[in-house]
Amino acid sequence: MAKRDYYEILGVAKDADAKTLKSAFRRKAMECHPDRHPDDPTAEPRFKELNEAYGILSDEQKRAAYDRMGHAAFEGGRGGGAGGFQDFGDIFSQIFGGAGGGGFADMFGGGGGQQRQSRGSDLRYEVEIDMAEAFAGKELEISVPVKEACHSCEGSGAAEGAQVESCGTCGGIGRVRMQQGFFQMERPCPKCGGQGEYVTDPCRTCDGTGQERVNRDLTVSVPAGVEDGTRIRLTGEGDSAPKGQGSRGDLYLFVSVRPHEIFEREGPNLFCRAPVPMTTAALGGEIEIPTIDGGRAKVKIPAGSQPGRRMRLRGKGMSVLRSQNRGDMYVELGVETPAKLNAKQKQLLEEFAAASGHDVSPEHSSFLDKAKRFWDGLTD
Repeated sequence: MAKRDYYEILGVAKDADAKTLKSAFRRKAMECHPDRHPDDPTAEPRFKELNEAYGILSDEQKRAAYDRMGHAAFEGGRGGGAGGFQDFGDIFSQIFGGAGGGGFADMFGGGGGQQRQSRGSDLRYEVEIDMAEAFAGKELEISVPVKEACHSCEGSGAAEGAQVESCGTCGGIGRVRMQQGFFQMERPCPKCGGQGEYVTDPCRTCDGTGQERVNRDLTVSVPAGVEDGTRIRLTGEGDSAPKGQGSRGDLYLFVSVRPHEIFEREGPNLFCRAPVPMTTAALGGEIEIPTIDGGRAKVKIPAGSQPGRRMRLRGKGMSVLRSQNRGDMYVELGVETPAKLNAKQKQLLEEFAAASGHDVSPEHSSFLDKAKRFWDGLTD
């Protein structure tokens, strides 16, 4: 079954701003939350659909990709997918102040009393490559500052000999509840920062956090065919979890592709404007142009070619992501008028102009005929 339009799911216009999106999501989430409809089997799928829509439209780059290509932007691994780059529990938590982290029931006063397992933070790292590297793919050596267990306290956060005690404010759960109207909301405990425990004498190296920032060297492969703005997810390469109690976060590689001085890109296709001497355009001939793979291609110019004519070179465009295929290259002819003529060249062109008839410049002659009929019509 075809997926519904994300804007339709949220009930907003396509030009809705971030504040309107957030407000619409909050309202809809309250209306269709599964805990408010325990006997409706469609409630949870509808709520997940709502989360997915907001996850895409609340992210500027994902929203731009969706506006260009619709749901196809997130199929086949392109762009990370609707669930690949955002934890929808995190979205709900951001909107409702922590209600989504422990399941749907927590927002409405349910949920367990156990401390949740933490997870390391996701990280963002930006790299820039040129268009030729985007065509061929590239292996990069990067150094990413990540949080690792503190070497002094081995991640405990406590100085040598210090005690780790359970937090009395939250009872070791790491979260406290508060009432807002008829909603019961959860937030990280302000005393222990959501850890459920604290130390009497914090480690001097990490100030009791149990973590320190270190540079981590990684080798990452940028696949052939990436476009500007592509995000690559490296699972488990983000920050380590606090106190080592949970999984590592992910690292998201954001790829920027520098503009090329010759080629312009549109999806898998390339566009190139090639200046052609007037004589070659008139008499026909052949020109040589570069290709993105570093090679050369010969383009045959038919006699009488006009400015703006496009010549298609099949399979000479960009690599297609996760495919052996290539796009095409389109060469637009720019007929160049002779400049800085010497006396002999001027004489030859004057003789040519004198000998030219209507057949030589049919478009010009057609335009003059139309102009004459227009002027004659004004005098009638």
